[in-house]
Amino acid sequence: MTSEHAPAVDTGAVAEPAALARVVSRQRAELERLREAMATTAVLERAKGALMATTGCAPDDAHEALTQRAAAGNRTLLEECWLTLGALMPAVAADTGPPAPAATREVPAPPGTARTLGRLGKALVNVGSPQELAGMLLDHLASETDADAVLLYRRLPGDGLELIGYAGVDATLAAQWHQVPPLEGFAPLAALKAGEPLWLEHFAADRQEFQLVGEPAARWKSRAWLPVPAERTAEVVLGVLRRTDAAFRRADRELLRAVARLCAGRFTALDTPAGQAAPAFSLTVQSVLDALPGATVLLAALRTATGEVEDYRIEAATPDAVDILGRTGRELVGSRILESYPSVAGESLWQGYLKALDGEPYEGEPFGYEEVVDGVTVTGTYSVRAARLGDGLLVTWLRLDTQERQEQRLADMQRLGNLGWANWNLVTRQVHWSSQVYTILGRDPGRGAVPLDLLPDLVLPEDAHALARAVAELARTGRPFDVPFRIRSGNAVRHLRAVAEAVTAPDGTVVEVHGFVQDLTAQRSAELALLDSERAILMQRGVLEAERALAARLQHALLPLPSSAVRLRGLRVEVAYLPAQAGVHVGGDWFSAIELPDEAALFVVGDVAGHGVDAVATMAQLRFTAKGMVTTGSSVTGALARLNFLLLHTRDSQSTATLVLARYESAERRLAWAQAGHPPPLLVRGGEARFLDRPAGMLLGACADPVYESAEFRLEPGDRLLLYTDGLVERPGEDIEVGLDRLARAALAVGPAALDALLTAMLSGERRDDVCVLDIRMPTADEE
Repeated sequence: MTSEHAPAVDTGAVAEPAALARVVSRQRAELERLREAMATTAVLERAKGALMATTGCAPDDAHEALTQRAAAGNRTLLEECWLTLGALMPAVAADTGPPAPAATREVPAPPGTARTLGRLGKALVNVGSPQELAGMLLDHLASETDADAVLLYRRLPGDGLELIGYAGVDATLAAQWHQVPPLEGFAPLAALKAGEPLWLEHFAADRQEFQLVGEPAARWKSRAWLPVPAERTAEVVLGVLRRTDAAFRRADRELLRAVARLCAGRFTALDTPAGQAAPAFSLTVQSVLDALPGATVLLAALRTATGEVEDYRIEAATPDAVDILGRTGRELVGSRILESYPSVAGESLWQGYLKALDGEPYEGEPFGYEEVVDGVTVTGTYSVRAARLGDGLLVTWLRLDTQERQEQRLADMQRLGNLGWANWNLVTRQVHWSSQVYTILGRDPGRGAVPLDLLPDLVLPEDAHALARAVAELARTGRPFDVPFRIRSGNAVRHLRAVAEAVTAPDGTVVEVHGFVQDLTAQRSAELALLDSERAILMQRGVLEAERALAARLQHALLPLPSSAVRLRGLRVEVAYLPAQAGVHVGGDWFSAIELPDEAALFVVGDVAGHGVDAVATMAQLRFTAKGMVTTGSSVTGALARLNFLLLHTRDSQSTATLVLARYESAERRLAWAQAGHPPPLLVRGGEARFLDRPAGMLLGACADPVYESAEFRLEPGDRLLLYTDGLVERPGEDIEVGLDRLARAALAVGPAALDALLTAMLSGERRDDVCVLDIRMPTADEE
């Protein structure tokens, strides 16, 4: 670098970090440009060499021919080089005079396609493996043809196929479709055999005719499979998968055909693609590994364009190979080392693999590896060996902590599950029990295990017969059993369970029995406790049902309901009583509607707190006492005060009640009323509904000296007065004002209809409280 390009610095001072960063950035960009130029030059020289070998021309003539073909086909020189390389036949004698490359006979591509192919041709120089090629193709084709996935399959001996590159699909799906046998109707193989592109654009019909890649296959509604190169001798097929169910446009088809021809050139330049063992070699190694024990895999080194190893792929694996993620055998094939175990990058294992590729066998020291699987940390200790085999690595490993870890887990499982395993060999008479079986059976390990036919001797006599019969049936026919039984341990009885199954010889003779014994004492104790609890609940329910029946009979006897509306001192009175639908208790709602001397009438609606016999008894006491007091001349407020005193001095001093009490004088049509903590009466008059203002009055039984006031008003012809308990208007979680508004609207809506219509409008669903209503109406002259 000359001084005029060097960053300016002060004498004796270091360059600023930003200036140094710009220098490094320019140098990196220049290095990448030089690498790309070298790769492009290499492609051009290969194409010139191909023409010189097939036509016998000089180097300058070969360059001129490539330039002319590129201009005639509206292609870049680099694109023409790829097409020329792709047109080479893999095995043609020099004197046969091969035909001119197909590129010379093609119609020039449209400008848009030409630009896409130009970009592809430039990108191909940096592709170092079929996997990289698949990713690059998807990047360029996604916007041009709506491609969602790209697959590259190579033909194997016997017409099987191997997935050598993919993009747009996950590694699990790629592993499942990594090697495909010569299936009849497999679309990629059909395209290779025909030597022509296969366009699958009608999913419903295509899935009937072809075996489609994917799970579910309906993920991609349209597909294209193109041989690379486009001839019957092609060894590679390019697949383009799309989620759209539209047909491929003509421009799409032309572009994909051209892309396949370009890829043929790239495969020719790659020869045997870097990082892959030859398919036949991989199959041979796999057939050998299938017969070997232990954990062994064949690794293929995946290299960059500059030849550096960037990862390894598992090409073959023994059936016993198990990694820390739990994958076994063929499940490992196709996976990459750094993708599956990223933490090994740069570690001694990685360096050992590189040395082994250079020919120096590697045997590392035991090392610990840790991986997080589904949020759980999994650890293991491994010893690994690696040696070169062909262009790949043969790697074996041994997990050092597996056996002791499994034994510990088995012991933990038996302890936590309170069970133990047992094994009886009926030929050698050998018996093996885990330590937990001795603990469960309460047997001293020093006395040894018990033969299978003597196992019933350890159980209680009443259970021994069933266990002995199951043991004999298993030994005779091999029928498995699952038998509960009990044993005595000290002064306690323990509930156990024995489960066993047989291993038979080819002639059906039982030679071995294995199973487990489980202690179910805690579970059985819980079941027995539950049964006792259920019995107690059923008994209590019976008591409650009996109490409900008694309370209902008392209520019916004490509170008879008229079968129809009645006339009291010129008023038409209807009564409704609806018990709650939930629970097993009868409530304490009640009413009174009777005629009094001197052309008067008494109307009462009350609600005693609580349910059951006590509530019914308190209701009866209040009902009859209120009638007696008002009949003998007590005022409505005086009656309430005495009822409060009575309730405070009953045997159950905790009882409370609400009440509305009204005395009607028919001569004056005057109604005097008072209330004790009860909802206000509703008056319907002249098309309007309003609740009467409540005079002062505390609920009965709340305090010793409450104040009760009364109010009066005159009834007019056509008036309707509703006295009711709170069950008519209250709903769980709802303010009572909402229920009162609902009652007012319902009373206006039903008009002069019967009380049943009002109750239907107000009550729906399950009721949690009793409902009692007095419907008092002053008839009009027409109704008299």
